[in-house]
Amino acid sequence: MSDPSNRITFRRVLIKLSGEALMGAEPYGIDPIIIGRLANEINELRQHGVEIAIVIGGGNIFRGAGLAAGGIDRVTADHMGMMATIMNALALQDAMERIGIHARVMSAIKINQICEDYIRRRAIRHLEKNRVVIFAAGTGNPFFTTDSAASLRAIEIGAELLIKATKVDGVYSADPVKDSSAKRFDQLSYDKVIEQKLGVMDTTAVVLCRDNNMPLRVLDMMKPGALLKAAQGEDEGTLVTI
Repeated sequence: MSDPSNRITFRRVLIKLSGEALMGAEPYGIDPIIIGRLANEINELRQHGVEIAIVIGGGNIFRGAGLAAGGIDRVTADHMGMMATIMNALALQDAMERIGIHARVMSAIKINQICEDYIRRRAIRHLEKNRVVIFAAGTGNPFFTTDSAASLRAIEIGAELLIKATKVDGVYSADPVKDSSAKRFDQLSYDKVIEQKLGVMDTTAVVLCRDNNMPLRVLDMMKPGALLKAAQGEDEGTLVTI
């Protein structure tokens, strides 16, 4: 029998998870069932020899831009959002460790008693040792989203593919929940995403990917096997490239 890892096209991937996705059917916080399911999907990918990094958002707890709109100073609000991503990262680390995955949380802001500082060379070493690395606290700077952090970290660690795991099965011409006639794209260029304002990721993140030739695949994180199919180069969700 052939080694299943031989079918892997992308050996090092970075997965961007939204904080809202962790809520599941809950109105707020973290659904243990959802985070456990995610851990199992990530474990399947790891068992096929894929080196996995993750950037996680914090919108299920605090979203900096939303807090700022409510009157909180934007820099303070964004720092609160960074702390929310650390909480989510620790929860995901715990879920993975409970099923035997070695995981490390690395924060862009100093919080040494809880997790490691982000150091690029150390992160790459963790990946080479088959540890899942979870990048928390975004870029460590206000005014930058976790989408931008995902693009930046993917480029820094030499990822071969950036996966944005969402609640929908790709990129649509309009919100498929609100518009039943919305068309799903199989493949798009980064320029088309920007021109048509498709909302795949924020513009800074899209431009970073485009300028560094980082392929992006947008898929449904709740679809069993979707992450593995993406790593195998299969036509899952929507592929965004040059």
